Amino acid sequence: MSEKRDYYEVLGVPRTADGGELKRAYRKLAMELHPDRNPGNPESEARFKEASEAYQVLSDANKRAHYDRFGHAGPGAGFGGGFRDVGDIFSAFSDIFGDIFGGGGGRRGPGRGDDVQTRVSVTLKEAATGVTKEIKVVRNVACPTCNGSGAAPGSLPEPCQRCGGRGQVMHAQGFLMISSTCPVCRGEGRVIRDPCTTCHGAGVEEQQEALQVAIPPGVEDGSTLRMVGRGEAAPRGGQPGNLYVVLNVEPDERFERDGADLHTEVSVSFPQLALGDRLQVPTLDGDVETEVAPGTQPGDTLVLSGKGLPRLGARGKGDVIAHLKLVVPTSLSAEEDQHLRAFAAAGGQRVNPERGGLFRRKKKK
Repeated sequence: MSEKRDYYEVLGVPRTADGGELKRAYRKLAMELHPDRNPGNPESEARFKEASEAYQVLSDANKRAHYDRFGHAGPGAGFGGGFRDVGDIFSAFSDIFGDIFGGGGGRRGPGRGDDVQTRVSVTLKEAATGVTKEIKVVRNVACPTCNGSGAAPGSLPEPCQRCGGRGQVMHAQGFLMISSTCPVCRGEGRVIRDPCTTCHGAGVEEQQEALQVAIPPGVEDGSTLRMVGRGEAAPRGGQPGNLYVVLNVEPDERFERDGADLHTEVSVSFPQLALGDRLQVPTLDGDVETEVAPGTQPGDTLVLSGKGLPRLGARGKGDVIAHLKLVVPTSLSAEEDQHLRAFAAAGGQRVNPERGGLFRRKKKK
């Protein structure tokens, strides 16, 4: 290739191509012409170098503007021929080749902080009305001395000389080029020459912080609230993680919860069921008097509409459902015994004889 081809022609893109189009075109050619896929093919290697040179120039805004104006023969010609060998190309574009061949994508900027999880307990009443709770969380926050950079005030982290700030280095292993994390900067692409004396270069420090957590009405046991950006701070000024608050709704011995409905049990006597009565049914807002109709059966339910929990994410409230439990007395007074026997006799029902008469018959024998 004695005469240089037009860089846009080499990559097969129009002169109006943006950065994304350039990168996609180069990736496609790089996969096709990569030396590992064309061993011992000098023509493919030459085209690989040509495509890399074209991408090197056109992906740089200043070089591209110069090339668009003057072409190959303009002032400063030769700005695109800086590759001594294939290894230089792999090093220069380690992010692209790492993506193609699974070696990682080079440094992508500061990492993200870790997420933090904590638990908060609320009563059933608080879960019904909603409440704001103060919690204390121990987490890493950005160092106030260096503002999270890790460098001493008045200094800045420097680009790593070993990897050129990419965080990845290329190694030749036979015909293969392997990308690995830079051993000097550990993949960050930057090194700190003068570390902060407060955080010793970490960029973060441990701190206990009090946070206000707004718990919405209707939450259930095990629900999780996410507080974006309130997790661990990321070293070197990266995006902080999230705080996840897991809710523990304490049980209430009066109720059994079923979504937004509350089930409760109310003890009643036979006369109350047979003749009817007015009962006190517990709710989260206090007891509510409700009527039991005559002839109600044991196990029947009374429904107090809208006295349950709010429906999370929907309108309205659930119900309080009272299950009527017949309670049979374990002992009776003489008067109660007499009236109950009279009731049984009136209905033609047979019951055990009086205990006193039975004892007397035993004595006569």
